[in-house]
Amino acid sequence: MVGECSDLESLVLQIKEFKPDLVLLDWELRGRPATALLFAAHTSSFRPKTIVLSGRPESEQAALAAGADAFVSKADPPERLLSTLRELVRGSREEVAS
Repeated sequence: MVGECSDLESLVLQIKEFKPDLVLLDWELRGRPATALLFAAHTSSFRPKTIVLSGRPESEQAALAAGADAFVSKADPPERLLSTLRELVRGSREEVAS
């Protein structure tokens, strides 16, 4: 399933409904702070892998501290996002195998 949301409230509803394996989260998405979504995901029984994207590289530590699995700056080359996706998929496969 591929979906797109314009605000965090819509994203939360889609995550609950579709239970995606992966969420690409724009750190500057409208609505509640993105940290609220990440903290809520930690208390949920369903937790998708989350990659935070931001145009502000200084947001990396806050995103990871809030529970993001990875952070990619929008200024990074596209290959950085692809390699991050591959790492998370590889990690998910290893979790299932063990």
